[in-house]
Amino acid sequence: MRLGVKIGLAALLSFCAVLLAVCMGSVPLGVADTLRIFAHKVFGAPLPAGVSTASVAILWTVRLPRVLLAFCVGAMLSVSGTVMQSVLRNPLASPFTLGVSSGASLGAALVILTGFALPGLGGYTLPLVGLLSGLLAAFLAVTFASRVDRGMRSTTVILAGMVFSLFINALLTLLYALAKENIQRLLQWQMGGFALRGWTELWLLAPVGIVGVLLVTGFHREMDLLTFGEEDAGAVGVDTRRVKWLLLGLSTALTGSAVAFAGVIGFIDLIAPHIVRKVFGARHVVVVPMSALLGGGFMAVCDMAARVVTAPLELPVGAVTALIGAPFFAYVYFRRGREEGGA
Repeated sequence: MRLGVKIGLAALLSFCAVLLAVCMGSVPLGVADTLRIFAHKVFGAPLPAGVSTASVAILWTVRLPRVLLAFCVGAMLSVSGTVMQSVLRNPLASPFTLGVSSGASLGAALVILTGFALPGLGGYTLPLVGLLSGLLAAFLAVTFASRVDRGMRSTTVILAGMVFSLFINALLTLLYALAKENIQRLLQWQMGGFALRGWTELWLLAPVGIVGVLLVTGFHREMDLLTFGEEDAGAVGVDTRRVKWLLLGLSTALTGSAVAFAGVIGFIDLIAPHIVRKVFGARHVVVVPMSALLGGGFMAVCDMAARVVTAPLELPVGAVTALIGAPFFAYVYFRRGREEGGA
């Protein structure tokens, strides 16, 4: 099958996933009515008599911004996973390897427990502190790795990230033990979700996601070369140390921004890039945008499942992705082990 056909099918699949997620919910909406409401809101088309104002409010105010935000978060996490797997040359690597999720969780926990709020930001203090603390944790891990190993070899970066993650998780455990009355809210943050998110959060996050994905795509040649090894990349003129810093920084910024608004949602940054490489090949000029497209669609479907499966109760999105991602992680790990053993 030609690459253009594959890309077209992937785009259609993602569009159908978003449309299905918008239509499904506690109040189901037909596809035709959904498209009519969208045309009415965006293009000013007349609204048919059979479509109620309640349906318009549900779709436009609640469901559509939530689904689009889920798509944006899934795209950002998937692109971050693509970067990490390429830079660290490990199909099991993810942005959380550097302690982004642990750092963001620690920052969020401190805000929740202390009730701290920045002047003028109010409810946005939590995502801002989560973002900054996630970025700080990753920066410290990478800086430590660069001091220990000036070449910043992949194994050194991974080990440094694991050490920082374990240390931060120990601090989180202490906070949970000391503040049991707030443990429910802390757990909700760590399991991730898009409840009570709207257009404001989408407008804040979408530009970061778009710019980040475009910047990562601009490094497609360097990522292609890094997958062959640092020595080979350096032999053709790639400043591997500088490129690694830039790519790890972009990956961390994408992940930290996504985690700041959605909480910790794992495994999607592992699943989407792996599937994309199997279907579209290894060229990152294709892998990066396709990971964003399929990862976004997958996240929208997972959020839909979280809303619908146990309605009116809502499952944490992180639990849904973990149910799918954990077996997938095991499959990739053991398959990789068999291939290396056979080699």
